[in-house]
Formats: sequence, structure tokens, C-alpha cells
Amino acid sequence: MTEFQLTHLDETGAARMVDVGAKPHTERVALAESFIRMQPQTLTMILAGGHKKGDVLAVARVAGIMAAKKTWDLIPMCHPLLLTKVAVTLTPDEGQCGIHILAECRLAGQTGVEMEALTAASIAALTIYDMCKAVDRGMVIEFTRLLEKHGGKTGSWVR
Repeated sequence: MTEFQLTHLDETGAARMVDVGAKPHTERVALAESFIRMQPQTLTMILAGGHKKGDVLAVARVAGIMAAKKTWDLIPMCHPLLLTKVAVTLTPDEGQCGIHILAECRLAGQTGVEMEALTAASIAALTIYDMCKAVDRGMVIEFTRLLEKHGGKTGSWVR
């Protein structure tokens, strides 16, 4: 059995923010995804631009980008990061009756951007839910997960 240490706990088990000050700056990238499943008529309404609240996909994209930038405010022990790129792509999938969300975050820094990518994908999905809940309360957000990360001491990881 391999022994490992949780980095956000000190030697006494107390929560702490990891000191990354001595770590080298490296290029870091993370990709995360989420999927929101809905009724066919809800997806049709979104794609037709017929929602009275406006362009659902545009609002969700902006929400995801904003969320990535605010991850350190939302997740305890996350560092504030100088992101160099946040891209949120929303792809309708009529066959699966939903919207696939892909979030990419990048920076040159001392800590990873996995949480920022996961937060962007999650908040984009939640925004779609919020905007469409009046017509479809049964929507399901699923498959929120990290797809890959690159950079740092641990190198690359791909699902």
C-alpha cells in the first residue's frame, strides 16, 4: 500500500493553505467537463434563442469564465491565480438531449488550475439550470470531472 499525504492538512490534521512560494513557475493547463441533460423541448428552446431570459449559452459561457476567475473565493484553501486563459465551450447534443460543457484553464504559475476548470464547468451547468428551471425542473447535471491536467511536479494526467 502506497502512503500519501493530503497537502491541505498539516501534521496535526488541521486544514491549511499550501505554501507554493518556493515552487517553480511552469505552464499549467486543465480541462474539465460537465453535461446537463434536459427535456427535448428545453433544448429546442435554447437553440432557437426563444428563452425570455436571453441567450442561455452566452450567459452560461460568461458565468463559467467568471467562476474560474473567482474559484479562490469559493473553494477554501485555493490560491488566487493569474489565469492567462479561460475558455468555456458549450456544445448542444440533440442525441443525448443536453449540452456538453468543456472548460479549459491555463496559466504560468506555481500551482495547478484543475479546480478553476472544474468550477467553470460546474457553474456553466448550474447557470443553464437556473435560466431554464422554470420550464424544466427535471434537468440533470452529470459527468462533472477533470479530463486532463498538464504541468507542475506531477506532470501530465489524462483520464
